[in-house]
Order: sequence, then C-alpha cells, then structure tokens
Amino acid sequence: MSLNVAVQMDPLEGINIEGDSTFAIMLGAQARGHRLQYYAAEDLSFADGRLWTMAHPVTVQRVAGDHYQLGEPGLLDLGRDVDVVLMRQDPPFDLGYITATHLLERIQGETLVVNDPASVRNAPEKVWVLDYARFMPPTVVTRSLGLARKFLAEHGEIVVKPLHGNGGKAVFKVGRNGENLASLVELFNTAYREPHVVQKFLPEIAEGDKRIVFVDGELAGAVNRVPGEGEIRSNLAVGGKAAKTDLTAREQEICETLGPELRKRGLLFVGIDVIGGQWLTEINVTSPTGIVAIDRFNGTDTPARIWDAIEARLK
Repeated sequence: MSLNVAVQMDPLEGINIEGDSTFAIMLGAQARGHRLQYYAAEDLSFADGRLWTMAHPVTVQRVAGDHYQLGEPGLLDLGRDVDVVLMRQDPPFDLGYITATHLLERIQGETLVVNDPASVRNAPEKVWVLDYARFMPPTVVTRSLGLARKFLAEHGEIVVKPLHGNGGKAVFKVGRNGENLASLVELFNTAYREPHVVQKFLPEIAEGDKRIVFVDGELAGAVNRVPGEGEIRSNLAVGGKAAKTDLTAREQEICETLGPELRKRGLLFVGIDVIGGQWLTEINVTSPTGIVAIDRFNGTDTPARIWDAIEARLK
C-alpha cells in the first residue's frame, strides 16, 4: 500500500544524515513508495473541529548538503488527508510538546500517530521508568538539597540531571566530598520548575551505556555507546562512540518485561538505556534514536521493521 505520511520533526536542515533515525525512517518510507509531508509541531492548528497544519511535500536522499527537497506548502487536515503522523520532534518535554500530544490525540481513530500521543505524554523518559525500579540504580526525584545530601552520603558518588532533559545535556557527577552540590541544586531549582533526578553514579558507565531498541514491543537490536575521553556521558550527540554489542541475561529479562507493555500502549518505536548490563535508566518514547548504528553493526533494517509494524497496524 502507498501511504501519505506526515512527519512532525525539527528543522530538516539541521539533522545529521549519517546518524539521524528520523531521516533513516523517511528514507525507508520512500523506498516503499510512501509520500512524505514535513511540518513542525508549532505549525499545528485546531479549527472547526479539525486538526490542521501547513506542510511541505518532501523528498530525501543520503547526499550531504543536498539531503532534502521541499515542495510547495499546502494545508493538511491531519485526520483526513494523511494515513500516518510520525511525531519525531526532539524534546524538551515542555508545555509545547505536551500541547502537541493533546492536539494529535484528537485525530486518533482517523489517523495512526506514532508513537501514540497520549502514551507519550503519560510516559516521560525519566518518570515512567520509575515503575520498573527493580531494574534501576538507586534513584530519587527531588528539588531538596537536604535529600540530595542524604543520598550522596549513602551512595558516595551521584549524578544529577534534569527530569526532562535529553541528549546527555546538563548531566553532572558529584563526588564524595559534595563540592558544588548546593550550588548545583540551586542552579537546577532556578532553571527548572520540576524536580530533578539524583541517581547513584555507576562506574560501569566507562564501559558504555547500551541503547536497546524495540519495534512494536519486540526487540529490534542494540548498540553500546562508550563515553569519550574525560566524559561520563555516552550519548552519541555529545561525543560517545558506538560499538557492537550483545544483550546480557539481565537485559533480556528487562526486554521481556517491558515489551508487552510498550505494545499495549501503542509505543511502536522505543529505545531504553541500560548501564553495566543490568541498570535501566531511561525509557525513551518521545524521539528515540540509535537505529542507524544498530543496523550498521548488525546488518539489519530497522526502518523496514518500523514500516512493517505501521502497515500491519493500519490493516
């Protein structure tokens, strides 16, 4: 079947075509004869009981500096004019992001939205994972300096990071002496209204942080992301290096536990993060990445699996 696909994403000119998962999914759509429309989340409008956007027809190609071509923009009724909406803009998971999920939720029953917008809204990466605390390192979510100090005294070294951050941004390690913890909590409390994640530091991060990808609740592959020199962050966006990997028995258990719930919630494309072969730290549902590296190491085609799953859901 040929589908009309609307892609809600960040500006096309700024993506890295060698590693961007959304770009790979768009290439996969084109290979099947699907038509692509491009728009940004802020272009959504609701009027006369319908959800609208101005969108550009777009074609993509893996040519650096010439990786996309836009057609003339036109007004789309996202409930009637398209078959699939891919919600692929990056966080921050702020009110703008949440509002987009509320608007997209209004076309459910007419158009398939991937991932399901209500489930995305109700499963922030560093909050929903708390449901699986048995797989997590010791963690608190707080704005309290007193609780952060108590946690540091219990665990020796800790990491402090924003509750709704992404891409490894603003992740800080605090050592046993607690220097700068008070200043850091003060800074976070000024910058963010929500509480923050305080987590036991895992020395195993030096060996990498594994990104494991699911497609419609099924394991699709994994890649290990190793921090660069002088870094504790392993995200590819901040200089981490990708490496081929296999899953441990504990990681298999985590996947078997999560998979059915992901499928039940309509979370078709998800990436989880596991450190040291055993510690689950995040469940990424907003705009997961990593499939380009996974496919390069494993000889797989994750975009094809994603489109197989989408087409199966439409049938």
